[in-house]
Formats: sequence, structure tokens, C-alpha cells
Amino acid sequence: MSFGLTGPNLRACGVDYDVRKAYPHGGYDRFQFDTPLGENGDTLDRFTVRFREMKESSRIVRQAFDSLPAGPWISADCRLVPPPKESVRGSMEALIRHFKLMDGGFRVPAGEAYQSVESARGELGMYVISDGTNKPFCVRVRPPSLYSIHALPAMLEGAQISDMVDIIASTDPVFGEVDR
Repeated sequence: MSFGLTGPNLRACGVDYDVRKAYPHGGYDRFQFDTPLGENGDTLDRFTVRFREMKESSRIVRQAFDSLPAGPWISADCRLVPPPKESVRGSMEALIRHFKLMDGGFRVPAGEAYQSVESARGELGMYVISDGTNKPFCVRVRPPSLYSIHALPAMLEGAQISDMVDIIASTDPVFGEVDR
């Protein structure tokens, strides 16, 4: 926890923290799923937790699919959603609305917000400050792979050189996410 690990890397150590349960978003509070935990925080536990999480993910997807209501799945609010392609091809007004939305976006109220989701690698957070325009004043990202990389020296301590590849791979880093 002192390294800021979240997701499967933290749960492999036996810590029961999942953003979907701690801060339910996107309807996760309506789904039944277990949070797989390891015991030792080693490569085997990280691997096992990820495989058990894939089973839980398919369980969540089935529940989400079964709970989908009938009808349209996208908002009809033309200020937030581009018009359907069929109308863009046949209507100058729809084409203009499309370009205005894609080029200018929409204004959000001034203020700041932090929102995180449970990504495959852990807590992926976005901190945004708005000055009331259509472009954010400041955006910061909390990439879970960055914290996994910071924890590697402790994970590699006492390991054989031949184990390095497995240990690094078991943290499932995305180096493009780390390079900030």
C-alpha cells in the first residue's frame, strides 16, 4: 500500500480494495461479483488473481447485458452527442451540428473533479480543473502502471536475475502509460 499499488497487484497481497466497490460507479453497485485475493503478493498470486478476475468480469458482463433496457442506447441530446450518420449525409444542419460539436466540444461548469475507475491494472484516475470553457484548464492522470513500476525494486529484492522477466510481466505494466 505504501507504493500506491491498486488493482490486481494490491489484491494479490491480500488487500481487499476495489474501486468498483469502494466508490461504485457505472452501475457496479447493482452487480454481484467477488473480489479475488491472493495471500503472498508474489508472481503466482498476481497471475492467479488476474485469471480469477477474468471470470468475475465475464460474470459482470452477463449481468450488465441481462439488465440492458430496450430502446435506444445513446442520448438524443444534440448538444452532447453527434447526430446519426444517416442524417449527417442528408442534412446540412446535421452536418453543421456535427462539426460544431467535434470542433468546439461543450462547456462544462468551472470547478475541479477527480474520478477514478477500476481498470485492468488498477485505479485509473482523472483529475480535471475547468475554468468554464470547452477546454480543461488542467488535467492530471493517475496511471496504475506507474505505481507498479515504482514497486518493482521491492518485488525484485532477493530474486534471481532469471526471475526478473516473470516478476515484471506479472505486474502487467504498460510503459506508454508510465512515460509521463
